[in-house]
Amino acid sequence: MVKDIWKRLSGPVKIGIFFGGLAIVMAVVGLIKGSATAPLTARSLIMAILISGGTWGLVSWAIAATVAQVEEDVASRESKDG
Repeated sequence: MVKDIWKRLSGPVKIGIFFGGLAIVMAVVGLIKGSATAPLTARSLIMAILISGGTWGLVSWAIAATVAQVEEDVASRESKDG
């Protein structure tokens, strides 16, 4: 079932999920290693996951979607010209 859902997703969505997941892993590792500014609590962990995963996921999705759209426009323009 998960493979079917993964196959349905577009490239930009997959990229957003990947980089969002990577950011979540980095945030969790950073909190576990310890920092003087953010003690490890459930609240800090949830906030780190939401902020880092959401931000990285959204930004990487937006960049990938823009690149895909530009590539599509270039390909359609080349097919009209040639």
